[in-house]
Amino acid sequence: MGGALTLTLAALAYPSMIGVSTVTTAQDRVIENTQWGPLTEADRDFVVKVRAAGLWEYPVGQIGLQKGGTQAVKVASQHLVDGHAGLDDTCRKIAPLLNITLPNLASPQQQGFVTQLQSESGKQFDSDFANILRMTHGSIFNTVAKIRSTTKNSLVRQLADQANVTVLDHITVMEKTGLVNFDQTLFNQTTPPKLPAVDLTPPPPAAGQPQVVLTPPANSTETPQQIPGASPTIG
Repeated sequence: MGGALTLTLAALAYPSMIGVSTVTTAQDRVIENTQWGPLTEADRDFVVKVRAAGLWEYPVGQIGLQKGGTQAVKVASQHLVDGHAGLDDTCRKIAPLLNITLPNLASPQQQGFVTQLQSESGKQFDSDFANILRMTHGSIFNTVAKIRSTTKNSLVRQLADQANVTVLDHITVMEKTGLVNFDQTLFNQTTPPKLPAVDLTPPPPAAGQPQVVLTPPANSTETPQQIPGASPTIG
């Protein structure tokens, strides 16, 4: 798959490797005072979550463009690729300004979603694609709203604005496939499996490892965000 190579469902403290299933008691703790406003643990974790989401949803979108059995699934796949390339560009622009370390790999759970969908085909692929992605986007949607309403950091606020539009778009295109089993998906969304913390946390990047870039497609509909003080991203 070209470009690069998964979504984190709860709070994580990165790169201290606290599992996303465990909400820290100090999410409002200020960890950095920046010219864009104070940065809290929750703010930092949100930037990492958005990055991690793209690291699995972008390749799944590429898979869907190849395997999707209906036009609606292919459209949803294109939205995944476009949307997460755009969000990834913003994450990579603001992370160095805020002294945030970004992962290069998704969590084991997220990588498992990719592996599962890679192994499927036909109607099974289409159904699992729509339901897994509707579940994960529904889970992160509440987090986006909470960060947007509470952060005092203008860069995090800008990312939350962008994520709000993108996540809602992705929820909508999954529902338009007509394949979402709402009862099961909403149950899975509100009652996630209790997995070990290590399965829910993206590993930190290896020292000296080049940063993974989610390259926008040639026909991308996303407009790169203008970030004051940010260096141009590569990709």
